[in-house]
Amino acid sequence: MIYVAHYYYTYFTRVNPLPGPFPFPFIGNLPQIYWWFNGNDQLFHDYCYEKYGDIYEFYGGSRSIVLCRAEYLENFLSLSKINAHWMRIPNCKGLEEIGIKGKGILFNCNYKSWIFNRHFTSQAILSPKFTDEAIDQINKHFNELESYWNKLFLKEEIIKENKNIVDFREWSKRYTDDMIIKLLTGKRSYSMATYFGTLSDERSDHPATEIKDSVKLFQELCKLFLEYPSIFIITPLRYCSPFFKNKANDVLQNIRFFNQKLDAIIKIRRQEINDTPLGKPLPHDMLTSMIIKNTFRDVNYVEAGKVARPMTNNEIRANLLDGILNGTNKAANMLSFIIYYIAHNSDVKKKVLEEINNVFRGDIARPITKDDFYNLNYCEAIVKEVSRIVPLSHLVSRCIDKPDEIAGYQWPANTSFKINVRAIHHGEDYWEEPNKFNPERWLVEDFEPKDNSFIMFGGGLRICPGRKLAMIELVCLIALLFRKYEINLVDMNSPIKTRCNSIMVSCVELLVEIKPRN
Repeated sequence: MIYVAHYYYTYFTRVNPLPGPFPFPFIGNLPQIYWWFNGNDQLFHDYCYEKYGDIYEFYGGSRSIVLCRAEYLENFLSLSKINAHWMRIPNCKGLEEIGIKGKGILFNCNYKSWIFNRHFTSQAILSPKFTDEAIDQINKHFNELESYWNKLFLKEEIIKENKNIVDFREWSKRYTDDMIIKLLTGKRSYSMATYFGTLSDERSDHPATEIKDSVKLFQELCKLFLEYPSIFIITPLRYCSPFFKNKANDVLQNIRFFNQKLDAIIKIRRQEINDTPLGKPLPHDMLTSMIIKNTFRDVNYVEAGKVARPMTNNEIRANLLDGILNGTNKAANMLSFIIYYIAHNSDVKKKVLEEINNVFRGDIARPITKDDFYNLNYCEAIVKEVSRIVPLSHLVSRCIDKPDEIAGYQWPANTSFKINVRAIHHGEDYWEEPNKFNPERWLVEDFEPKDNSFIMFGGGLRICPGRKLAMIELVCLIALLFRKYEINLVDMNSPIKTRCNSIMVSCVELLVEIKPRN
């Protein structure tokens, strides 16, 4: 009773009371999200935006102010280190419980540590050699994907019997897992091979122990994607009830699994680097780049004391985990949405094929190149338009570390904000026919979105360091898929199956029919 009284006293005396759904003690608005909208966080915020307008509040573990206009975002998406609020979330016990406090990029609240890690990661990902390696891995993994599809779905008798139906979401998830893990760690994984094994009686040529490890890694990675949004709420509550204790223990066990896995990979790679003669080139994966940065193996190495120190194993591990979490699931979901929208828009599909024909001149076998990527302008426009229509990160979190005026209100330090990306991407003040899927808008000469109205990769100091890699991967895969295959939805009248939590909109299933393109 004392807690409830204190909770509502704090609620009714809060700074700048805004409209929003009435919260429950301890659990905030979680009952409305799960009871009214079946756990679909995006539908909940669509409802709140329609009912409460451009700025409202809701409660998860604590109060958050939701901003739905681009004009409110200058102090969050500015590139100025003086004006911008760079923190994603406030410091909380959950970060310490799972061992990522002050580490990595994604949830790091220590500015010096964050800027240090971001600098390392950006240099590794944005280097020309890494770009070349990314395109090379896209080709290699796509060839592997084709070999499985040829055996399972593209034989003439299978097509005649209408058995060439693919759950594209499953294949895209496993493709991006294999490719991103290889790019980041240099270590091969076998997600596609293991999935092929579940659909075919044919045995894999890969070692059984490595296949088993890949199965375990994929299962734990899927589990981590589902649990990650709740770790900041669950872990501090682990002592309150057996339910929360069991959930928290599952999360912590999952994190420990990945820490051990990544520690082993880092240890092996360090030894491989030490055993490599100085004159021999090293791989171009992100792990190798982070290990040798600011060491005598770094071509740009300059002795500058602590400023130029190399990364520790803990820092490398946290950055690898951030990269895997952001690079695998998001790319797979976005690719599934892209296929869905192309299939639903015949005029768009026709223009995609025309561009692919112009770039590849009918050659459906040669590897895609960096020059091809730069010439696939319409495919890039499709990626941007799908991201505008279906922003994967429909809510972007920010926290102010000092008092500031936001949206006409004065807010104290440590106030949490959410940027309603979907509301802004569909705002009539920023986009012509905002609900229409129209890639052409991105090809109009001198077209630029209004300030802060397009937040595909976040913005400001927190803009995604992997944005170039994401665009390369998605654009190249559109071209590789449609230059060789006819891809149609099994049911054109069925809406795409999605799941939405507080972090991401995910595709659950996308059944397509594939056959060789005539």
